Amino acid sequence: MIDAQDKHEAPAEPPALHGRWTICAMLFVATTINYVDRSVLSILKPYLHGQVIHLQPLIPGWPTVTTTINLTDQQYGYVLAAFQIAYALGVVFAGRLVDRVGCRIGYPLVTGLWSLAAMAHALVRSVMGFGVARFFLGLGESGNFPAAIKATAEWFPPRERALATGIFNSGAGVGAILAPLAVPWVAIHFGWRASFLMTGLFSALWIVWWSIRYRRPHEIYGAEAQKLEAAVAQVDVYPWWRLLSYRQAWGFMIGKFLTDPVWWFFLFWLPQYFHSRFSLDLTHIGPPLVAVYVVSTVGSVYGGWLPKGYMRLGMNLKAARLAAMLTCACCVLPVMTAGSLGSEWIAVGILSLAAAAHQGWSANIFTTASDMFPSEHVGTVVSFGQVAGALGGALFQPIAGNILQLTGSYVPLFIFCGCAYLLALVLLRTLAPGLKPAQLQA
Repeated sequence: MIDAQDKHEAPAEPPALHGRWTICAMLFVATTINYVDRSVLSILKPYLHGQVIHLQPLIPGWPTVTTTINLTDQQYGYVLAAFQIAYALGVVFAGRLVDRVGCRIGYPLVTGLWSLAAMAHALVRSVMGFGVARFFLGLGESGNFPAAIKATAEWFPPRERALATGIFNSGAGVGAILAPLAVPWVAIHFGWRASFLMTGLFSALWIVWWSIRYRRPHEIYGAEAQKLEAAVAQVDVYPWWRLLSYRQAWGFMIGKFLTDPVWWFFLFWLPQYFHSRFSLDLTHIGPPLVAVYVVSTVGSVYGGWLPKGYMRLGMNLKAARLAAMLTCACCVLPVMTAGSLGSEWIAVGILSLAAAAHQGWSANIFTTASDMFPSEHVGTVVSFGQVAGALGGALFQPIAGNILQLTGSYVPLFIFCGCAYLLALVLLRTLAPGLKPAQLQA
């Protein structure tokens, strides 16, 4: 049934602003750089186990010092946990930072931090060093999605937000595609340290582009954008912790807690999965990973469009959003069989479908934050979800590392991946029936 609020939703639709797709393109590029940076270590992980590093002496004539990095599955799980704990800690402040200083200033700040941390991996000499560098990478990267979702809420009307989110979120897949194409080639020709340095220039160029181009809509269009932007003067009035008293916030957070670890698992463990199960080395691991993430990119855009397809069947916006999420959740189910497959390319097909479905799910669950909360609080609510997702990953990654260290089996890990989305959807609908907007009190 369509309630009174849904009936009046269409007439209240704010205007579509010229230039919004340029903003979306910038968000896409930033997300691509973000995912290239976080993917480098996972691709190099099989190569770094037992890697001998030659340290040149400070004084000529002194002996060269050698050391070995033995990055086991268990240690790798703990390094990933350091990243995700920092991600959770950082996003607590990142969302609030973006809400306070705005996207134009806040987004370049977090981009600069994660880029410096990514390049700092090139200075690492031990497993502990990777943990420290990964921790600071997590702090910086925690700001990407709160800033991008807030910019989307500022520039796009509600009916286009899922599509815009799907487009810029497809940068995650593009970054994951570019990384296995570029990282092995750079590592083979220039050494593994150079792989961590290659995105620094692109980050610097993006920061300049964003700082010159981005403005809030009211700074460009004035009164035309008033319907799109909420009352900014009230941002500092509403305490952020009061948002945690709403069931809608908890529904969003639990959905992220259960499903974000699946994407982190795909991103961080698939190179190791293909290496250990199908004996793919650094020169052959690229094509399967590229195939998975090419399909995931298509899934991100298609998943963002999917609510519009359901609306054409007569559903209202909120029902269409939930139907799209259910479709994506069902498409992940076959991945439960991936741990026992014997065919490399059947595994690629099933993992591609699951990765695409996750990206479609992600585009829609991110948009539920702007469906349920006013735009001036979207960055904070998204940051809550990012914290929950990062904490879920921080728990899941060491568990995955220990399971693989002890048993070598991916079966229980993929079973969890297949079931997580349906469980998350049930809990989201229980806590926020129909994605009803939160009634914030002054």
